[in-house]
Amino acid sequence: MPYVKRNNEGTITAVSQIDDDGFNEELSANNSELNAFVQNMGGQSADLQNTDLDFIRVVEDVIELLMAKNLILFTELPDSAQSKMMDRQKLRSALTSQLDLLEDDDNLIL
Repeated sequence: MPYVKRNNEGTITAVSQIDDDGFNEELSANNSELNAFVQNMGGQSADLQNTDLDFIRVVEDVIELLMAKNLILFTELPDSAQSKMMDRQKLRSALTSQLDLLEDDDNLIL
């Protein structure tokens, strides 16, 4: 659990993972005041990080489009990129099958 240091107004000014000099108040990791402090520390970099996940999907879609149009081959990608793309495809496939709550039309009895 994190420990916090506060100023005279009671506002969190610093966070530590250990009970050190001045860090004598322990808060739960999901404390809203602590989470707000950490998010404010990130500032613009936190905003940039939030867009990274969306942008990753865009890049992945562009790579798949280039492969579908035979402009690049999967094997031309670096080994690490191939591995990451295959891992994401497996995860997405597993997630899709978990969320497939409706049977295919072929399996329906009319």
